[in-house]
Amino acid sequence: MKRLTKPHKPLIYIFCEGESEQQYADFLHQNFNDVAVLKRVNKTGLFDFAADKFAKDVKYRNNLPVTDEIWFFFDVEEFDRDKWGERFQIIKKLRRLRRNPPIRVRLLMTTACVEYWFLLHYQKVSPVIATPAEKTRILHQLQNFVPDYRKGSKDPIWAIGKQYPTALQNGAQILTSLQSEGLPTLDDTDERNQWLVRCGKTFSTVQEAITYLESLA
Repeated sequence: MKRLTKPHKPLIYIFCEGESEQQYADFLHQNFNDVAVLKRVNKTGLFDFAADKFAKDVKYRNNLPVTDEIWFFFDVEEFDRDKWGERFQIIKKLRRLRRNPPIRVRLLMTTACVEYWFLLHYQKVSPVIATPAEKTRILHQLQNFVPDYRKGSKDPIWAIGKQYPTALQNGAQILTSLQSEGLPTLDDTDERNQWLVRCGKTFSTVQEAITYLESLA
């Protein structure tokens, strides 16, 4: 059933690490354009790229008064652990670009590779994913469900996206299980996100962004 169009739809900019994330963001735009204005940035790039866009690009600056959220859609790998401090400074700066209320910055994080998030659309698993071989194993598991999957390929990624209700459930359950490993809270806080970036555990938070979109219906 088609959702009723909202009179005011939040404006959300999405910055993506890679082409697969971009295609999934485009799927979300297509699926939720009745409740939110999702603007996926054309080029790939994350925190420094976003800071530069909002500082120098007139189009982005002019939209600041009506920008509600900024999303970063990316993988969390071992080398990201030491980047938290620098990235957190950018997050705080982006929040302050609008006041009353400030812009919300949401981190759509997935351990090691976006294919793990895609795999959650079909099954609940949380293996260690760190080495190239372990990433390849996740890719092959995904291709058991979606044989024609290739990075950045629209049709298979949009087909995966249609299974998102399963991913919402699996992703949330796996995140909840990390409470026994020391996760400080399930709430989307800076403390929690810092822990997730540095914990070395397998997880995704992408489901939280989609749950938010569903709440707008």
